Amino acid sequence: MEKKRFHSVRLEGDKCRGCTNCLKRCPTEAIRVRGGRAHIIDERCIDCGECIRVCSYHAKVAVTDPLSSISRFRYKIALPAPSLYGQFKELRGISQVLNGLKQMGFDEAFEVARGADVVSRAIRERLRNPDLPRPVISSACPAIVRLIQVRFPDLIDHIVDVRQPMEVAAMIAKREFARTHQVPESEIGCFFITPCPAKVTAVRNPIGHETSAVDGTISVLEIYGLLSSQIRNAPVDITIETASDLGVGWAKSGGECRAVSPDNSLAVDGIENCIRVLEEIEDNRLRELEFFEGAACTGSCVGGPLNFENNYVARSNVGRLSSRTADPDLNVDSGMMTKYDLYDSSRILPNSAMKLDDDLIEAMRKMDRIETIYKELPGYDCGSCGSPTCRTFAEDIVQGAATQMDCIHKMKEQLRIMAQQMVNLAQTTRE
Repeated sequence: MEKKRFHSVRLEGDKCRGCTNCLKRCPTEAIRVRGGRAHIIDERCIDCGECIRVCSYHAKVAVTDPLSSISRFRYKIALPAPSLYGQFKELRGISQVLNGLKQMGFDEAFEVARGADVVSRAIRERLRNPDLPRPVISSACPAIVRLIQVRFPDLIDHIVDVRQPMEVAAMIAKREFARTHQVPESEIGCFFITPCPAKVTAVRNPIGHETSAVDGTISVLEIYGLLSSQIRNAPVDITIETASDLGVGWAKSGGECRAVSPDNSLAVDGIENCIRVLEEIEDNRLRELEFFEGAACTGSCVGGPLNFENNYVARSNVGRLSSRTADPDLNVDSGMMTKYDLYDSSRILPNSAMKLDDDLIEAMRKMDRIETIYKELPGYDCGSCGSPTCRTFAEDIVQGAATQMDCIHKMKEQLRIMAQQMVNLAQTTRE
């Protein structure tokens, strides 16, 4: 039985004006406009947040946990994403953020960048296996992983089977806190400070493993104001900054490649750019590529839609904090590779949302009908019909979700024909 899907990205219908901004930008064609309102196709949505970013009416939102949710646990640990550091222009040190989070009510703040150090070493070890399909694709961005499930299922085996840094950080944080304070792990809650909705969904519906070690996700926007006020008085204490500069650098595009450091790697940010490169990988046009780091957001995590600061400013801030050369292996004992469950426990499966029908013969018949209808359409891809392109409109017609008269151009042509028929009928009647 398929697990019920959770989506962080939601539509607030009363705010939607039925424009086509989100329709045109969705990378998996998961949005339709029907009856003057947008609708999200649950099976196709990958929670990348592009619709949140482009909606002028703020009708798309991301559902995250409120700060008050930390009270569910006796002990609370904050897991700040490295991109959080980039939100503050006057930050003198990462320890200010860590201390500021503790002043907000958390018992501890554990750097997700430290989890990135561990993941970097685990990926390096995986890359030593010559039998892995090349290029090896990063699993760090859940939106890209879900994009591959939907649009590039043939590349699933290329995705490295190492868990995301937030998962690894949560596992380490709980075990270390429990040992230090002599408390059961069941009383400890780890809350990820997230820059994007895709990671919220990855916690509620994990990819590659059954359950998440993270207990909640709080958006950067949710805590930014309060944290800013706490940081002003927070002390700088470099002794509590345990992650390497390379781990912190994961926040911006190219940071993972720099930490993993394969001979031939490629970092791409922005989901449309990632799609173009994944198409080349699928077509076997990048044979020499060793490692691919793809990030759905422009600039990577610093460009997440739940951040406060401008993407480019945040990237500069993170660069200032992670400018030194470092080796994450120096921070990561080899025993960590077996001490924690760093690897996926289940195979990532394709998402069948794009499949026309379970029956192959029926699917082929539908494909033929789609091609026939598509040839009759104007090919403007204007979105006025409520579907993102003429081809998806033809598919919607075949699947019973639209009719040809939803196309304004077809309707105009039909009205022109009807008007001419009425003229001809009037002339015939007068004669």
